[in-house]
Amino acid sequence: MTSVAVIGGGPAGLMAAEALAERGCGVDLFDAMPSVGRKLLLAGRGGLNLTHGEDAATFATRYGARQPALAAALQRLDARGLRDWAAGLGIATFVGSSGRVFPSDLKAAPLLRAWLHRLRGQGVRFHMRRRWLGWAHDGALRVATPEGEQAHHADATVLALGGASWPRLGSDGAWWPLLAAQGVALAPLRPSNCGFDIDWSEHLRTRHAGAPLKSVAIEFAGRRQLGECVLTAGGIEGSLVYAHSAALRDAIERDGSALLHLDLLPARSQAELAQEIAHPRGPRSLATHLKSRLNLAGAKAALVWECVPRADQADPHRLAAAIKALPLRVLAPRPIAEAISTAGGVCFEALDDALMLRGRPGVFCAGEMLDWEAPTGGYLLTACFATGRLAGEGAAAWLAAALPAVQTPGKA
Repeated sequence: MTSVAVIGGGPAGLMAAEALAERGCGVDLFDAMPSVGRKLLLAGRGGLNLTHGEDAATFATRYGARQPALAAALQRLDARGLRDWAAGLGIATFVGSSGRVFPSDLKAAPLLRAWLHRLRGQGVRFHMRRRWLGWAHDGALRVATPEGEQAHHADATVLALGGASWPRLGSDGAWWPLLAAQGVALAPLRPSNCGFDIDWSEHLRTRHAGAPLKSVAIEFAGRRQLGECVLTAGGIEGSLVYAHSAALRDAIERDGSALLHLDLLPARSQAELAQEIAHPRGPRSLATHLKSRLNLAGAKAALVWECVPRADQADPHRLAAAIKALPLRVLAPRPIAEAISTAGGVCFEALDDALMLRGRPGVFCAGEMLDWEAPTGGYLLTACFATGRLAGEGAAAWLAAALPAVQTPGKA
């Protein structure tokens, strides 16, 4: 039996291990943490958004410029296939009102337990607290263990080491210099689906940090989207911000900062707002007037006083225009360790169609350590699962071709 080492116990690594085990390969899975699937369990706190129910053509566009590079993986394991896979573990799923797909119980732990039970039944061997350190001169894998460094020999290797977000859960990007030293083409690791810094006043930082902004819209670079976000002491974050994070990050890298526009009341027209603001308010303050006429209060009102010049506050038409397009200048993305996911990593140009490193035959890469990014909504997990499946299948096929004398189940 061939022996394959899978390095990394996240969704991509576990899926690669399953694909290999199904094809009769012996699989040893190594992870630096005490247990596998830690980031998957964290995602379960939000319900475990596995994938998205939209049509395949639209789904594929969520990967931007990397759509062609991920096409083969997503064809092998698309959203429908992922739901069928979960069902095979006894986990029913449903499509929410937003189109996002979740386990029926909105939990990650039952899925992970069922999956690990099946993997162990398939013969996958798990080795925890084992950190990959690169390759020895004879090609063996160098592995740090609590007892000291050890060498592990494998016929093929799948690297599924994650990005650099949430390092406390194991994705720390420590693999980057190891592959760089091998001459592998790499794109710098950058935060994705992240919050951004804004130079708030002390009043807004102390009084409104943590306040949600519901039913708002962000417009940036010609793209407008409705949703929700949250004010933080240092800036802004949340799902609506994450949807624009790649474009905002790239603009900041190019120009030093980026200017987005926030519509505080997207359900109402600018003309309607101007008419309501111009309504006689008598002795009432402007703040009371806006709360009464527009239901504009709390954090939304605080942003108006923060960002709209006093002269514009006194003019109904200019104030209405500002409420519909409040300018917010973002200065920097939050640190990569705080990001939901990572952009950058192993360039697809360094890989063949089965995700094998062209410069190191027998070594495959999968998951978030590849150079792609996507918004939240199930797209991140789907691509991790899908590239894990492709890499596992690719490693098994490469071994079958490289070691033809090894018998595989069902073949003479």
